[in-house]
Amino acid sequence: MPQRRKPLANNPYLQPMQSMGYLSRVNFRMFSRALEKLTLPHGVSSGQWRLLRVLWEEDNITQRELSERTGTKEATTVHAVRSLVEAGFAQRTRCSKDKRKFYITLTPEAHSLRATLMPKVATINEIALAGIDAGEVDIARKVLAKTYANLCDHLGEMNV
Repeated sequence: MPQRRKPLANNPYLQPMQSMGYLSRVNFRMFSRALEKLTLPHGVSSGQWRLLRVLWEEDNITQRELSERTGTKEATTVHAVRSLVEAGFAQRTRCSKDKRKFYITLTPEAHSLRATLMPKVATINEIALAGIDAGEVDIARKVLAKTYANLCDHLGEMNV
């Protein structure tokens, strides 16, 4: 006789719309899609966007540093950097002291995009947060920052 499975405990986190991980993931995907709709006309994909955001803050960093700061695997970063170079947004330069390292530097064109594209972030955030009280937004920011820090600590990863 087949054994019956016991029903899962009544844990709210097992329901997708109650799970912090699920909600974070679907929100990330929607933010990315909405933002890409505004950046793509300027030749910037969502993958390129994450790198540009970091490089606008600090240019001429190693590919490994870029990978760490964007929270992406090095192979993913290599592909994204290649697309930035092909689009004319970045240059990849080998380190003279350590030939294994590459530095990523933005082109003047990429630097000039900052003034055009950064306001798009505010637009998407305003759309996403419409009808939500400022106090609730502040609490949500604190919760998301803390869950991120907790998971970085748990995994032994750098909290950027």
